[in-house]
Amino acid sequence: MNKKKISELAIFNGNKIFTTFKSTSNLLKPDINKFLNYSKSFYQARQYTNNGPNVKLLEKRLAKFHHTKHCVTFSSGFWALALAAKVLSIKGRTEIIMPSLTYRRMTDMAVWAGLKPHFCEVDGSTLAMTVNTVEECINKNTALILAVHPIVNCCESKALVELARANHIPILFDSVESVYESIAEGKIGEFGDAECFSLHACKLFNGFGGGYLTTNDDELARQLASMRTFGFVNKDSVEVLDGLNAKLNEMHASMALASLDDIDTQVLANKARYLTYLEYLEPLQGVRLLKFDQNFDSGFKNIVIELTKDWPFNRNDTVQLLNAENILARAHYSPPLHQKKMSYDFVQTNLLKTESIANRYINLPCGQQVTIDDIVKIVDFLFFIYQHSIQIKQKMSKRQYRHG
Repeated sequence: MNKKKISELAIFNGNKIFTTFKSTSNLLKPDINKFLNYSKSFYQARQYTNNGPNVKLLEKRLAKFHHTKHCVTFSSGFWALALAAKVLSIKGRTEIIMPSLTYRRMTDMAVWAGLKPHFCEVDGSTLAMTVNTVEECINKNTALILAVHPIVNCCESKALVELARANHIPILFDSVESVYESIAEGKIGEFGDAECFSLHACKLFNGFGGGYLTTNDDELARQLASMRTFGFVNKDSVEVLDGLNAKLNEMHASMALASLDDIDTQVLANKARYLTYLEYLEPLQGVRLLKFDQNFDSGFKNIVIELTKDWPFNRNDTVQLLNAENILARAHYSPPLHQKKMSYDFVQTNLLKTESIANRYINLPCGQQVTIDDIVKIVDFLFFIYQHSIQIKQKMSKRQYRHG
């Protein structure tokens, strides 16, 4: 990082540290020859969709990977969640319990499934929903618990399943950021009524897009496989009227299979990136790295930091300074869903803890397009702005006043 004075910062029209963007997405490029070899099977069979050879192979391999009986693929993780929520929710009830600190479209999914979000609190240090925060929200209207894993480590899966069973409520896991993870009680993918994953390019398995669900419930797997295909159960028989076209096609399945072949190699590279952040951020005052639990399997993909009271900038200014240098850091799930402008109704709850932490977390660049050297430069930049914070804040204030 070659900046010696604050006038060289990109936000003040200096040269950017990086000429290409450094993203917070995984952006794996699987081996092209593996992708093409998988593609030959559907090309030769002349079957590009409708449960072709690669979709079947991918579902078989993912079920084995997650230690479950069934895997059902979909056109996106969104539709895996939405269709599962629609099937699993208790009929005649209206509420789905979920955290507010999560994916932007989670409320859209809930409303599509005919449910009203009931947002629960998260733990202030792990950012995960807990048994206690979920239990506080359970009532006679609870139709479904949507247990969302945070993007670093996992929520308490076994305890949440036990809570759901004790209250006779179905539980669905959003596990899109925990595809490789294990916990003391087993492999992520085998908990609850079902778990949902994504095959988007930003995730660990890149299928150009797509998603999948794992479950040990035979009937649920059969029903969802029908619903993703317009509700058909055979050539001329429609089982459900609310089925839609949410199939994964063969090209996406080929990409996902090539990605799955490389999973252990990319996880090792992710771990090296994480350990570099861990080492180089340790002496930086005002920043806390969310640490992965290395006692269990982890994909080490996401890098999340908390800005503590000793950090001299607010979260938005920090992100602005980083983004100007082509360091595409992102505000972590901001704003929380209950503060997001939306036309949907939701259960009004007091989320003081969520609101108190919502402006403190940042996602830093990670994934297969970020090198160890990139990480060193990013951390050096954070040290630089910390050391020159007074002058930078003064100059930013004047700049904002002129352009405000």
